Amino acid sequence: MKNNRKELIKKRHRRIRRKLHGTAERPRLAVFRSHQHIYAQVIDDNQQHTLVAASTVDPNLRQTLDSTRTCEASAAVGNLIAQRAMEKGIKQVVFDRGGNIYHGRVRSLADAAREAGLEF
Repeated sequence: MKNNRKELIKKRHRRIRRKLHGTAERPRLAVFRSHQHIYAQVIDDNQQHTLVAASTVDPNLRQTLDSTRTCEASAAVGNLIAQRAMEKGIKQVVFDRGGNIYHGRVRSLADAAREAGLEF
């Protein structure tokens, strides 16, 4: 039976998460992409605690965006997550693309986070 898109994403995500692990020194930048929004969290997997979060649902960011489904919106989320992480003293992260292909909105979020100062 042919796998649908969600099953393929889950399969890739499980494969990625076997190798990726966020620590207190280098937490995991996890990205979740839905049809309309994009979410990013910086997570310490040892403590199982979210350190920083940002998304297109964030009220401050939502007012400045025309659409939440564009690469520009994803770049704004990447910039915001990097600023919040830098405020908490986080400079290095491990990038977890959440099973999505590194293209489009996921890539623009990662590039914007790198430009704002995060290292991964």
